[in-house]
Amino acid sequence: MISLIIGILAGFLCTISFIPQIVRIFRTRHTRDLSLVTFSLLSLGVSLWLIYGILIKDLPVILANSVILVLCCLIVVMKIKYG
Repeated sequence: MISLIIGILAGFLCTISFIPQIVRIFRTRHTRDLSLVTFSLLSLGVSLWLIYGILIKDLPVILANSVILVLCCLIVVMKIKYG
């Protein structure tokens, strides 16, 4: 049980770490300092972690990586749109 709680907390903290960046992009419409390659590779890596989580049926891995994937893809879209 404690490992599930730690996993969910870790996933939550990693997930919300993207929110300040997204808010800043929405406010400033500025993405020049962000690397499209970095966020594209991160999105690919998170996709693989999501697949892994699904295969091993690990809820914290599935939840965290699902949300992180959406947030990373949002940053990639905004980088393309505003970059």
